[in-house]
Formats: sequence, structure tokens, C-alpha cells
Amino acid sequence: MQKLIIPKIASDKTIQLEKAANLLEENGQLEKIETINWPDYPYKPDLKFRIAHSDDEIWLKFYVREKYIRGLETRTNGDVYKDSTVEFFIALNDDNYYNFEFSCIGTIHIGYGPGRGNRLPVDPETAEKIEIKSSLGNQPFEEKQGDFSWEMMVRIPITCFAFDNLNTLDGLRAKANFYKCGDETTEPHFVSWNPIKTETPDYHRPEFFADIKFE
Repeated sequence: MQKLIIPKIASDKTIQLEKAANLLEENGQLEKIETINWPDYPYKPDLKFRIAHSDDEIWLKFYVREKYIRGLETRTNGDVYKDSTVEFFIALNDDNYYNFEFSCIGTIHIGYGPGRGNRLPVDPETAEKIEIKSSLGNQPFEEKQGDFSWEMMVRIPITCFAFDNLNTLDGLRAKANFYKCGDETTEPHFVSWNPIKTETPDYHRPEFFADIKFE
């Protein structure tokens, strides 16, 4: 079982995303997403991430190298999982969790609830307060095959935890998992940070989230 301490980075409230990314590079530990849970899907892209917080924001940067990239979904809260997508699921309590999903072109999906079948979407206007920048840009494209490396910087304001009354991330204990998927790419893949012990791919299993603590 993984455990993760999320460092706090002191910063000015008006700091630009690029500067935040630089601070994250300097202060955030590099973590790998490398667990293949299901033998039917053996493909494993090279995946890493860094995460930190600034009291009222989560800073998250993904680093991906893969053979197929796809970025067709442009609707907030649309089916981003079909594209080349990185994901961060977090439970603030034992009852419900948030799924933050980001396609390789920065399309966002956020849901909330106790399980896969009964998700509540976070309002698109709230979701779009997330600042996100992908090295692949933000314009949709059909699948491409090759050897692709891309990075994505994400800044999630605390207001995106819309179903909880959070005032600060300081000292918060939670549970989480990090994923990569691409359900409709030529080589579908399902890679996780913390192992998932189910027979078929299923990221919506909070019982397999790992402990995290915000400094």
C-alpha cells in the first residue's frame, strides 16, 4: 500500500501557472504510476507525477510517454476517459470521493459520489476554474501513433471540492489514487499508482485508495 505526504509550497495568491509549475518541479517529489492490475491490458506507458499544495490549491503535474495519443473530447464533464487521459481520485471521508480526469488536451471531467454508478457532476463553471496547460495544446485531434512525450500542469482550487465545505488543505488526511487510461486508443491501458484488486478494470474502487496527507 502506497502512502504519500503532499508538501505545502508557500506562494503568492496571484502566482502564474508557469511559476507554480517551476516551484512544483523544485519542491515536489517525483512519483511513478506503474501498476498493471489486469493482464488483459499489459501496455504500460511511462508515467510520473508530482503533487503539492498551497493551502487552497492542489498543484499537480503529470509526465507521460506513450505510443498512441488521442484527444477528441472537448466537453467539460464529457467522456474524457476514451482519450489519452490522466486521473486523480480523492476521498475526503469514508462516504464519497471526487474523480478528477484530464485528457491530454486539457478537457476536464469531475464527478462526486460513493461509487461508479451514482456520480454527481461538479458544475462545469466550477470545474473550469481549474487552470490546466498541456504541452500538446488544447485543440482536438484524432489518434496519432508514434513515440510521444507530453506534460500537463494542473492547478485545482479548493472550490472544486464543491460538495464539501473545505477552507484549507493544511493538515488534511485523505485517500487517493492516480491513474492513466485511454479506453478508445489502439492499445487500451489501465495503469494505477496504488494497486487495484478487481477482476476487470475499475478505477471507481475507493477501498483501494492509499493514504495521503497534506502538510
